[in-house]
Amino acid sequence: MMEEPTTVRQMLDEAPMGRLQIAAIILCILLNALDGFDVLAISFASPGIAAEWGVDRAALGVVLSMELIGMAVGSILLGGLADRAGRRPTILLCLVIMAAGMFGATLATSVTSLSAIRLITGLGIGGMLACTNAMVAELANARARSLAVAVMAAGYPIGAILGGSIASMLLVSGGWRDVFLFGAIVTGVFLPLTLVLLPESIGFLLQRRPRGALDKVNALLRRMGHAPVDALPPAEDHAPKASLAALFAPGLARVTILLTAAYFAHIMTFYFILKWVPKIVVDMGYAPSTAGGVLVWANVGGLLGALLLSILSWRIGIRALVIAAMLVSTVMVTIFGQGQASLSGLSMVAAAAGFFTNAGVVGLYAIIAQSFPTSVRGGGTGIVIGIGRGGAALGPIVAGFLFSLDVGLPMVALGMALGSLIAAGALFALGRGRGAVQPAAA
Repeated sequence: MMEEPTTVRQMLDEAPMGRLQIAAIILCILLNALDGFDVLAISFASPGIAAEWGVDRAALGVVLSMELIGMAVGSILLGGLADRAGRRPTILLCLVIMAAGMFGATLATSVTSLSAIRLITGLGIGGMLACTNAMVAELANARARSLAVAVMAAGYPIGAILGGSIASMLLVSGGWRDVFLFGAIVTGVFLPLTLVLLPESIGFLLQRRPRGALDKVNALLRRMGHAPVDALPPAEDHAPKASLAALFAPGLARVTILLTAAYFAHIMTFYFILKWVPKIVVDMGYAPSTAGGVLVWANVGGLLGALLLSILSWRIGIRALVIAAMLVSTVMVTIFGQGQASLSGLSMVAAAAGFFTNAGVVGLYAIIAQSFPTSVRGGGTGIVIGIGRGGAALGPIVAGFLFSLDVGLPMVALGMALGSLIAAGALFALGRGRGAVQPAAA
């Protein structure tokens, strides 16, 4: 037995990660990939929806944003639930909501019913991202934490790439409802996998002390190859309580506000690209299945950007990397709006825009995970992502409104690109005061 139970956290931070931790992190990457497909399913299906129901651009912008509104609410509510009830049960709840919502979309008969279903689906998607971000940060050791969170976030474009390729085939041989049916089946498959493979976070157990916490911690320590402990370390009385007020109390308020502002602004730019690419390509005269291919290229760029940022984070400070990515994102999204002479040219520019916008998003998740202590990590992540999702929901709506006023694509893209510039400014301010990013293990 260990002589110093107070070293449990330090031991997990310093020891190499075992098979259980690596397997659970891989599962979280796959869950985020599932998130990536479920969010973009409506984008892949949007041309078919517009054609079947005669939806104009302004109305389609609202439909495209409904699950993003749900994600905002889900991130806040279910992120907070994860700090109180546990990461694992909350992730399972999110999967149930997502599977039901994806299947429900296949039964929609109008814009109104589909919008309501996507709103509910978004609750699960938003909660999932908040939970997996906290879970991976607590599963990884100190050295690999930023890398693990960044790779987890890279699962999002992986899901969009693989799911988009499948969606394009489904749209050729079937209808837009087949995209949602495929998503429902895959989401359902992840339920038993998560139930079996995903452990609860030891950090959460040490912080919340649920009934039988010592036995649960020791069981997990054995599975990770560590010796059990005689007793749990003393509770951290100074740790903030899992509540909304704690996130806006002195010491955390500045971090919460600046990270939320950065996420809100940058995600507007990010979702402008992801949500409007298929419709823009179709309006150029190309087939819906081809439009899905351009969106896949945007996500290929996003994946490469996420992976490169993950690798560079071992050597370069994550905040500096993210600020640089956001500045280039501003330029690339503006260039995207200038249009291209060919489909291949548009695909390459979309890939470049996806590279830098998604690198910024991935890096933000790592910064968020480092910035909040264990006791409020789920809620803090949920608040930043939840309120920030307002930017995700606002982006497609604002773009659709501008398009309806006959504002040209170049000016719309320039306006939406400014979100990345504002976000870079917020992160710059974050590092200049007492709210600078601190290691999560501190």
